[in-house]
Amino acid sequence: MADEEEKKKQSVLVTGGAGYIGSHTVLQLLLGGYSVVVVDNLDNSSDVALQRVGDLAGEARKDLAFHQIDLRDREALDKVFAMSDFDAVIHFAGLKAVGESVEKPLLYYNNNIIGTINLLEVMAAHGCKKLVFSSSATVYGWPKEVPCTEEFSTCAMNPYGRTKLFIEEICQDVYRSDSDWNVILLRYFNPVGAHPTGIIGEDPRGIPNNLMPFVQQIAVGRRPALKVYGNDYSTKDGTGVRDYIHVVDLADGHIAALCKLFDGSKIGCEVYNLGTGKGTSVLEMVTAFEKASGKKIPLIFTERRPGDAEIVYASTTKAEKELNWKAKYSIDEMCRDQWNWASKNPWGYGSPDSES
Repeated sequence: MADEEEKKKQSVLVTGGAGYIGSHTVLQLLLGGYSVVVVDNLDNSSDVALQRVGDLAGEARKDLAFHQIDLRDREALDKVFAMSDFDAVIHFAGLKAVGESVEKPLLYYNNNIIGTINLLEVMAAHGCKKLVFSSSATVYGWPKEVPCTEEFSTCAMNPYGRTKLFIEEICQDVYRSDSDWNVILLRYFNPVGAHPTGIIGEDPRGIPNNLMPFVQQIAVGRRPALKVYGNDYSTKDGTGVRDYIHVVDLADGHIAALCKLFDGSKIGCEVYNLGTGKGTSVLEMVTAFEKASGKKIPLIFTERRPGDAEIVYASTTKAEKELNWKAKYSIDEMCRDQWNWASKNPWGYGSPDSES
């Protein structure tokens, strides 16, 4: 009981907490007894997500606060820190579309890197030196072998990936300059699925950049067919293979990382992969979604996209050993929950009129 009371006192700032992964993590934090403050500029997210998180959290919603600010607004961020005594920060906020990052690299460097530098400086000024950073498997580039371990060399292939890699290196440098910092860098693989209630899920603005949001929009009649980029890879069915992970497993991975930060151990700056450790092809994923939804997904096979790796999946041994975390959900369960969300919310958090 004493441990439970202690946990309730722990206050966590979540940047980008209205987004897909952020909102699911905020819910798990609230249910775990943490006090949560979210900052988000709502550029690619909706405050409706946080309202629904509050509904799902029940009595714990009293421990949730939200401020609509941009991390580049140093003064506003400083005020948020002045109002609360944060024990740790989970940093999700950032632009994340690979294609857009190639077209608008300066926007990505400005938003993602300057926002993070502001955050780190304000954290230091207020004596909060525990951070979980939302990185990405994109930092591995085209891995020469699989599974990807945390020791692999990094080689980001686009401006989005480079922002993740640069931020990882900034965090490493900050720790080297001040050993009071404890930082966990989480490299996600391919998040999919939704909360099993179907009340919160992924709602990208405009045309989805990732496989499953696109597939779900076809299933609800918003788009006609799925373009499959490349069916001539040397994989079991010719399509690219990725490590898909349920968003709730990913959220639980953040709780595990926080527990590691709070258990008194000296971490320094550590990197962990969050994936299932299994590769699934595009066609296998589509077939599983068709089974879950009862809908046929029309396919159009086209040429490979430049920069797409053939096979990428994680080694999760380090996270299993050191964070005591392991993904639980299967591909079928991911697709079941994705369809549950999509069928209940065909237009995401908006309506046909709000489609951009």
